[in-house]
Amino acid sequence: MPENWLIETVWLIPALPLAAAIATTVLGPRMLRKQSHWPCVAGSVSAALLSLILLFTVMARPQVISPSESAGPGAEPASSERSTVVYHWITVGKPENPDFDVPVTLRVDPLTALMLVMVTGVGSLIVIYSIGYMHHDPGYWRFFAKVALFLFSMTMLVLASNFLLIYVFWEAVGLCSYLLIGFWYQRPSAAAAAKKAFLVNRIGDVGFALGILLVWVTFRGIEPAPGVTRLDYQHAFDHAAQIAQDSPGVILAICLLLFCGAVGKSAQFPLHVWLPDAMEGPTPVSALIHAATMVTAGVYMVARFTPLFALSPLAQLIVAVIGGFTALMAALIALTQNDLKRILAYSTVSQLGYMFLGLGCGTPVAVIAAIFHVFTHAFFKALLFLGAGSVMHAMGDVIDIRRFSGLRHRLPITCWTFALGAASLAGFPLLSGFWSKDEILAATSAAAQPANGSPYHIVYAILLGLGFLTAFLTAFYTFRAFFKTFWGNEVLPPEAGEHAHESPPVMYYPLLLLAIGSILVGGLLGPTGWISDSLGHTPGLASHVAEHAEHNYMLMGLASAVAVAGIGLAWSMYGRTSPLPDRLAARFPAAYELSSNKFRFDEIYRAIVVRPTLILASISMVADNWLVDGLVNLVAAVPEFFARVLLRPIQNGLVQFYALAMLLLLDALVLALWLIK
Repeated sequence: MPENWLIETVWLIPALPLAAAIATTVLGPRMLRKQSHWPCVAGSVSAALLSLILLFTVMARPQVISPSESAGPGAEPASSERSTVVYHWITVGKPENPDFDVPVTLRVDPLTALMLVMVTGVGSLIVIYSIGYMHHDPGYWRFFAKVALFLFSMTMLVLASNFLLIYVFWEAVGLCSYLLIGFWYQRPSAAAAAKKAFLVNRIGDVGFALGILLVWVTFRGIEPAPGVTRLDYQHAFDHAAQIAQDSPGVILAICLLLFCGAVGKSAQFPLHVWLPDAMEGPTPVSALIHAATMVTAGVYMVARFTPLFALSPLAQLIVAVIGGFTALMAALIALTQNDLKRILAYSTVSQLGYMFLGLGCGTPVAVIAAIFHVFTHAFFKALLFLGAGSVMHAMGDVIDIRRFSGLRHRLPITCWTFALGAASLAGFPLLSGFWSKDEILAATSAAAQPANGSPYHIVYAILLGLGFLTAFLTAFYTFRAFFKTFWGNEVLPPEAGEHAHESPPVMYYPLLLLAIGSILVGGLLGPTGWISDSLGHTPGLASHVAEHAEHNYMLMGLASAVAVAGIGLAWSMYGRTSPLPDRLAARFPAAYELSSNKFRFDEIYRAIVVRPTLILASISMVADNWLVDGLVNLVAAVPEFFARVLLRPIQNGLVQFYALAMLLLLDALVLALWLIK
């Protein structure tokens, strides 16, 4: 297959979901109705196949991704990254040398290819699952139209090659999440969750926008290379080293502002509070947000801008500290939650913290490990959420793990696929999560060595300890949820009724495929070095291809022991009848209450942010009504008063009175003219 075919058809990957969204919106309400899933299925699966072809081509020949736009057929590119201009969006100034130029340019490199497969591949399985899960919903066509738009926005975010374009689709992803979280807008809780997600993300997005503005101010005065615009990533990457040498504080500010966007989008402390509430949306939406799209955008963005972050060790340290702290905090909260989907939501927050811990370790190998974990996490987290949806489907929408148990006989496929996803999340040896999590811990261990010359090695050593503690807690709370749901004596809630059976094939086939991915993906990409060899050709991650072979077997053994210990403790407390959980809750009531109430972050934010904002809004409303509107009304009232008092009495309808008034006015005018003379 000629290489230029790839660059010429890359635009189809986002175009297919967009076409599906348009077709579903136009045809769904009146023509397709309960067949409205077909455009979305066709668009997402076709995009996934194209992404897979792109990935295999990139993996096989990472140096030859695509020819440059100006090259003829069969021309060989000089680097591992190429981009193609699809459309000239904004051009200010002379066309040959514009002062401001923003083309819609799609960038193709190994990182792009891997992310596209994750977004479209896992997204396609979630779309297929949704056919069964959403079958009886009256908003069936509306759901698939929004999902297709979500996939389009995320693929464009991944393919974007300049700062303005990524910001546009960064916001588009946020808008789609708002629409899908609030899909059941008739429910007050869903509407509130959607609004919360939207507003919290806007806080981070303000920082992201300021970071992009600072990039423009910093680099606009430097002449870009031929074929590169001033807002292209590559323009900043090419000249960032010189800026860092002259003004290191500027690069630090850029990185921290960009990271603010990642903190909001990827639900890191202190902007993590929106993600657990996002469970109010349909379960496929939860799977899509947590596994394939929105929350991974922040990790992707920081990885994409590695050439900038690598120039500021302090910025990388802040990324690692925020990630490590968030990972532990979310794991502690998940220990005592009873809503199955919320347990999984906090596990996502925790695993995203792991990814940022890897991104902050300061080496390309650590960044590759973080992206590797993004990829494996997509499979087992989608599997877990869809498994939770299967449980909800059987239990009549009940998701409280205190209200059912022993479901392994009624839901055998859901049970054992959920077990595989849980084991992968826990880092059980040889499953996908084990390989990627081990590489993050190994990268953190390397950063903690005094020999590497980092002034922050003690901080990284502490973060390594937090990483192992989080791994133990993850294994424990994940299998606590599994054992309380599927083990023990069978208990069914009254809402289950006749629904207490395994999901239909359209729902459990995606579970089986995701389970296979949770078993094989990590082993195929990690130990073989395939992912390191390929991502090592991404700009900013080069020259580190050989480092994947340096496995720390002691850390691998310790990580395995930690995972097995967490699973064993969960079995001893919840796999069989044990009074220990109740005793611990009674023994440490303050700690239990703090964890179960999510460290009271919602109450704290309500007290220090929401209430002051509402008070200020009330004051503003009073000032607007009485001061601003009062002045405007006064300006209108004065002439109205004079008109009512002076003019209205003479408008009495008597012709003789009007004649007398005219005579008097005429006499007054004559007298005035005489006096003037």
